Formats: sequence, structure tokens, C-alpha cells
Amino acid sequence: MTDTAFTLPLGNEAAHRRFRAALDSGAMHHAWLFTGPQGIGKASFARAAALRLLAESADRADLAPGFAVGEAHPTRRLIEAGTHPDYRALVRLPKDADKPDGELARSITIAQVRTLQPMFATKPAMSPARVVIIDAVDDLERPGASNALLKNLEEPPTGTIFVLVSHAPGRLLPTIRSRCRQLRFDRLSDDAVRAVLRTALPDAAPDELDALVRAADGAPGRALGYAGLDMGALDAAMTSLARDGDPTTTTRSQLARTLAPKAAQARYEAFLDLAPSFIAERAAGQSGEALRVALDAYDAARTLAISARALSLDAQATVFEMAGLIARLAPPRLQ
Repeated sequence: MTDTAFTLPLGNEAAHRRFRAALDSGAMHHAWLFTGPQGIGKASFARAAALRLLAESADRADLAPGFAVGEAHPTRRLIEAGTHPDYRALVRLPKDADKPDGELARSITIAQVRTLQPMFATKPAMSPARVVIIDAVDDLERPGASNALLKNLEEPPTGTIFVLVSHAPGRLLPTIRSRCRQLRFDRLSDDAVRAVLRTALPDAAPDELDALVRAADGAPGRALGYAGLDMGALDAAMTSLARDGDPTTTTRSQLARTLAPKAAQARYEAFLDLAPSFIAERAAGQSGEALRVALDAYDAARTLAISARALSLDAQATVFEMAGLIARLAPPRLQ
């Protein structure tokens, strides 16, 4: 882990205060469910909160108020080294163990959940507490991994606090949700998103930063996934289509040729993500017939984005069609 792995994320101060109050009460619930859109800092806060909980449980001395834990603190050093006996974080693993930066598995497997059992067979080693983070619990393999976790939530091991990160809590087993105390995280303001992105991307050009803030939709983690993809150019192309239309199909054709090659796969995926959101944002400022057209275009864009991935549709044809949906937003005489 990097030195920033345990930095308290910006925004959602109310949620942070609620967890801090529970920590101060000395009577922590054994299972927490952090919910909210993806990319807004739930997992970052889970790591920061877990570190602080374990550090306080081991020794409160020299700890400032809040959640900060110094880089030299023994608890932090052990967690960063991956050797703390009372800390576990379950995430999706790479499909190929020899390629740690490669594609991730679709699920957190039952085998991963079962690796917790030897730890649960004993008391916490370094303090009265241990923490298990599951990021994201939505990714648990069903039914095996979900049922294995449920057994632990129903009969929590001594001193264990579970922190479950969820982007879609409605999809979880009701029995898992019912055993957790839910902590809701909300989308960040544009100013907060911009502050996060400035820190993470100090060399980003102003127009690129503006495009990333719009792409974030309140979730800086989402925007960071688009870093380096020249989002400013994509944003400019969509804005041009929505403003001027594309009666000669020149803009659509050029965009399709740009995003179709295999080398442009990441930008193509970003375009599929952003186009429906772009249309929805434009629809919010319309009324009457223009609103109807925009809503129809949004529904069609969402369906196309889903189908393009599920059916592996031709990229060039997909971009051309999606760009045409954006062009519908232009005044009728310009389409």
C-alpha cells in the first residue's frame, strides 16, 4: 500500500462523525455496511477507520483526535506491510496470479472468505479488536461466499468488526443487510471532487480537470479511472454534437474512427459510460418537445451502452450510433 492508502477522503463528514461517535462510545456494532455510489470514498474511509480502530485498540498514546495515524505508528507499519495479524481486506483478485495488474476476477470467492476461518479460531493477537473489510460485498460469489459470510455475521468471532463496502445494497441478501449498521455516503460537490482530482492529478490541464469533474458525477474515484484518456476532447466532441448537430455526419464519423481501434479501448469504454450521463444532464435543462427528445435519446443511449458490452457490438458502429443520439439534442434545424 502507498502512504496515501489511509488518508481520510474528502466529503461525507457526517458519516465520518457518526462512525467516530460509535468508536468513542466503546460499544461498536460488530458489522457495518458502508453504502453509496461507487467512487465516493467508502473504501478509503473503511481503510482509514480500520487503521484508527486497531491503533486505538492497541495503544491510544500519541494519537491525535479524529482518524489520523502517523506513518511511524506500529499498527500502520504492520498493515502497510501486509503483516498485521488482526487486519484482513477481501477484494477481487487478478484472474492470473502472475499478472497482478491484469484483469480482475468477477467475484470474491468462497475460498477467500474461508481463509478467514483460521484467524477467527483464535482471539485477536495484538489488541482486543480485529477488522475485516470486504470491498465490495456486492462482489461476493453467490450463493457460497455470501452464505459463508452470513454465518460469521450471525455468530461474530470475538472482537471482530466487519466493514462491508456496498455500491448496491439492495442486491445483497436481506439477512446480511439486517445484521449490519448502515452508514450512508453521498456524492461529493463539484468543488470537493475538484480538490480530490487536483491532489491526485497535479499536472492535469485546466480543461482536462473540468472534463473530469463533469465526468465524475460526484464520484472522484470514477473520474480518476478516466485520467489520461483526454476526456477534454471527448467532452468537447459531445458538446459540439449537442449544440450543432451533425448534418453531414462528419463529426460522428471522425469520433467513431478515433474510438474504434483496439488501442483506444479505454476511451471507448469511457465514452459508453459518459454519453448517457451527458444526455441526462442536458435533458435536465429542457422542457416540452425538447425534453421528450432528450429522454428518448437517454433511454436509447443506456440501452446501447449495455448492449455494446453484453453483445460485443462493433465499436465503430456503436460510437457512430451513440454520437447520433447526442446529436438529437441539437435544435431541429441543425440536426
